[in-house]
Order: sequence, then C-alpha cells, then structure tokens
Amino acid sequence: MVKMPETGDLDHFDVKIIEALSEEGRLSVLELSRRVGLSKTPCQTRLKRLVDEGYILGFRASLNPAKLGLDHIAFTEVKLSDTREKALDEFNAAVRKIKEVEECHMIAGAFDYLLKVRTTDIRKYRRVLGEKISSLPCVANTSTFVVMESVKDTGM
Repeated sequence: MVKMPETGDLDHFDVKIIEALSEEGRLSVLELSRRVGLSKTPCQTRLKRLVDEGYILGFRASLNPAKLGLDHIAFTEVKLSDTREKALDEFNAAVRKIKEVEECHMIAGAFDYLLKVRTTDIRKYRRVLGEKISSLPCVANTSTFVVMESVKDTGM
C-alpha cells in the first residue's frame, strides 16, 4: 500500500484510487470503482483527473529482470569535476540517454550522483561504466557497489 502525504488536493477516494492502481495497474474502471466504493462514472472521472493533473504519470508492466537476463545490479557513485548549473544540466541530459541506468539521483554528500545500473553481467557493467558512464560530462571519478541479492526491488 502506498503511503500518501496529507494534501488538500486529494480526498480519500482519490487516495484509494491511487493506492489500488499502484498495487495493480491493470484494474478495469469497473473493478476499480468497486474497490474504492464509487460508481463507475465518478470513478472514471476522478481517474482521468488524476492522470490529467499528473498524480498518475502512466501505467507500465512490472517486468521480471531475471527472466530477461537483467539481474546484475550495481550502484555507482559519481563525483563531478564541475557542479555549476550548466554542468549539472549537461550531465542530467546525457545520463538519461543510457538505457542501462535505471535510476539516477542527485545526492547531498561526499559524491554528487548515485546511479542504479542494471545489466546482464559484470562484464557488461564494466563496458557500460567505461564507455558510457565515465564519459558523461564532468565525471571526475566513480565508485561501484555490486548487489549480491535484492531483498526488495520495485524498480522494473
């Protein structure tokens, strides 16, 4: 279940819709309306509003990385040589283009970014690191932490 922050823009039906869809995104509007306690038309109207207003960004399949041969995960710390706004914008735009980078977070701390990188194996990760990540704008150095076991992973 999704923990929703207090907001004046959403009532308890909106929150119930978001929670239901975050657990099972393929619910029909009829089933969704049954679960949240609304009739179909008001539920559909609320769902459209939640999408239109950006509370729901989209719907996607939850994939099995092991079945797809993508069960190697590494977290990469990235330290930049320049952290002025232009350099950050260039890094952000370039890192978005690397398909193996599943997540990228700017960090307040000893390094600047933390990347979650998913590949087929350590050799492929090494190529991604050497050829793609290390050549991103302003990258000064990187550190890698290889995942031995994923205890909870809802990224795919």
